[in-house]
Amino acid sequence: MNLPLPVSALISSGAGGSGPGYDIHLNRSGINSIDPPDEEIMVEIGSSLPLHFLNRGAPIHITASSSNASMYTDFFHENMYVVDESVLTIPIHKDCREGFFDLDIIAGYGAVKTSVRVHIIPIQRLRPVVQEEFPLQPVAKGRPHLLMILMGISLILYSSWLYTSMEFLNIAAFLLLIVGALYTWYRQD
Repeated sequence: MNLPLPVSALISSGAGGSGPGYDIHLNRSGINSIDPPDEEIMVEIGSSLPLHFLNRGAPIHITASSSNASMYTDFFHENMYVVDESVLTIPIHKDCREGFFDLDIIAGYGAVKTSVRVHIIPIQRLRPVVQEEFPLQPVAKGRPHLLMILMGISLILYSSWLYTSMEFLNIAAFLLLIVGALYTWYRQD
C-alpha cells in the first residue's frame, strides 16, 4: 500500500540524533554549511531512512530533494525550517531492487548544496549471519576440577591467615593457587 507523500515523509521536531539513522550537521563548520555523515548511507529494501538534521547555529531553511529516487521511494521534495533538530524519514518501497539514488540538500535558499548518495541494499546484507560458537570452557565430567579444589583450599588457608596472622598459611595459599594454575595450564590438550 502506497501512502501519499505528506503521510509517508514524516517530519518531527526534537527527536535528535539519538535514534537509528544518519546525522546531517547544519551550521557546524560555517554559516549555511551542510556536513553529511562520514559513512555511506545504506538502507534496506522495505524499510525507512531516518535523516537527523542537527543545527548547531542560527535557524536555517533547508530543502531536501531527489530527482532519481522514483524507483525506490515516493519521496521527491521537502522544505524544512530547522531551529535545533529535525528528522526526515524517507520510506523505501518493498518491491524495489537494490541500487542507489542521490539526495540533494540545499541550505540558505540555494547558497550551499550538498549531494548524498543513498544505497539501497537487500535485507540479508545488513544482518550478518551469526555462526554457531562453541563454548570456550570444557564441559565438566562429573568430578570437581583440581584447580577448583585447590582454590577452595587456598581460600580456607587465606581466611585462616587473616584470622590468625600466621604467615605460613598465607604462603601455603599462594603456592596452592600457583600449583593449580600451572597444573591447569600444562594439562591442556
